[in-house]
Amino acid sequence: MSEHAQTVLQALRKAPQFAQIENVDSITRLGGLTNLVHRVDMSDTSVIVRVAGEGTDEYINRSIEAHNAEAAARAGVSPKVIFAEPASGLMISETVPDIETMTPALFKSRAGSPARAGAALAKLHSSGEVFQFRFELFAMIDDYLKILSTKDVKLPEGYDAVVAAAAPIKQVLEGADIALAPCHCDPLCENFLDDGAVMWIVDWEYSGMNDPLWDVGDLSVEAGMDAAQDAELMTAYFGRAPSAAETGRMVIYKAMCDLLWTLWGLIQHADGNQAEDFWAYATGRFERCKTLMQDPAFQSHVDAVRTG
Repeated sequence: MSEHAQTVLQALRKAPQFAQIENVDSITRLGGLTNLVHRVDMSDTSVIVRVAGEGTDEYINRSIEAHNAEAAARAGVSPKVIFAEPASGLMISETVPDIETMTPALFKSRAGSPARAGAALAKLHSSGEVFQFRFELFAMIDDYLKILSTKDVKLPEGYDAVVAAAAPIKQVLEGADIALAPCHCDPLCENFLDDGAVMWIVDWEYSGMNDPLWDVGDLSVEAGMDAAQDAELMTAYFGRAPSAAETGRMVIYKAMCDLLWTLWGLIQHADGNQAEDFWAYATGRFERCKTLMQDPAFQSHVDAVRTG
């Protein structure tokens, strides 16, 4: 049993159908950088219990998350939500049988996994579901900077200069007149569950309406995909080879996601989150962002989006 077994059991009992539960077969801690996530196995069913991490209500709206998680389940890409309590951030959902929780290594070793992820994202983006919240990159950067201004932490050297260099990119994206879609917006590898035939997506904390190619570019970064994997991902996503402008948006978002998640990592560092070395996480992402933006090919991708 997990060291958090009693906390998990108390959370599980908040769902009406599990209110009287006394004993379970097992409670297993799963991944998660900010929350307590456990699989609870009972005699006749298994569920995932997610207890929100302390302090996460500073930057996550749990009512929006619950709405979007239910919409994603209707879209057929995410497990059904059994119970949600937005006030506390508790969420209980169905399990998916016979899956592997993905990692960068598994995206490389499991044949066809980039294609299955691309197909799952395309299914979500084309579902017609409408998520609450508009995931707006540059507004979120400003919001995270405001949060950080209240904490004892310094930005990596040169961060403000890179944000300034990204300002013309904001204008190019705004000029592209991109149709928004329901997006995951935080496509960590571990948020993808693969059964070998279908990829499922979980964890909707940062989800919202967004340029759909954010999800594609961000997943490529999180999985450390190479050019061949990017091609597999994009071809499966579009059902064809992408245009230069579509590829350009995907590459832009590779850089921009690192710019945003640098600040997220600094918030975790300032809050004393011990799940990993968040200072190294933040500075590593920032250096990767700078390297990509300083690559001579990067401007050609921006130009491709500008010209359409």
